Amino acid sequence: MEILCFTRNARTIGATINPIGIRSCYNEGKRCAESLFFDYHRQHAIDIRVARIFNTYGPRMHPDDGRVVSNFIVQALRGRDITVHGEGLQTRSFCFVDDMIDGCVRFMALPGAPDRGPGHPGPLNLGNPQEFTIRELASTVIEMTGSNSRIVFSKLPSDDPVRRRPDISKARQLLNWSPLVDLEVGLTKTIRYYEHALTHEPCLPNDT
Repeated sequence: MEILCFTRNARTIGATINPIGIRSCYNEGKRCAESLFFDYHRQHAIDIRVARIFNTYGPRMHPDDGRVVSNFIVQALRGRDITVHGEGLQTRSFCFVDDMIDGCVRFMALPGAPDRGPGHPGPLNLGNPQEFTIRELASTVIEMTGSNSRIVFSKLPSDDPVRRRPDISKARQLLNWSPLVDLEVGLTKTIRYYEHALTHEPCLPNDT
């Protein structure tokens, strides 16, 4: 039996985590899941994979799911102000869904090694190491949508990470994997999807 666990308490370059902060239930819940998975792996020889997934985006995200890429695109297409927390200088790394799926499939198919038992359990970071500031993302979305939206700034939430960039060196080594889709290419496909979705037109796979 093989079980795949996705978490996002990934090893982030330059990041720290507050175990008792306002976001701690999210972070600690992920770490708890990892701990339980590895207990079952050690005690019952269950073949597991723990993938630590960083910011992923693409077509078919719900318009109101609250993630920064979907928020910015929907706000821009509706001509609303784009809300940026703080000064927008915090960085994020955005991985297109096609690249993420490819990484996950490769991880699940990874053959075992004699000293590790079946497969390789991880944890393994999956994401795109190319960094962009949130302000850069907002400006790019406005330009690509041709929107008249303005960027407005709001208070930075407590414990909001200043930098989130994955170290994917292990994924490159074990899976021969790294993201191939540039941000603007991925945004073009995602914007096209939302242009259809927001006007209630059918969004077929070949539309994206």
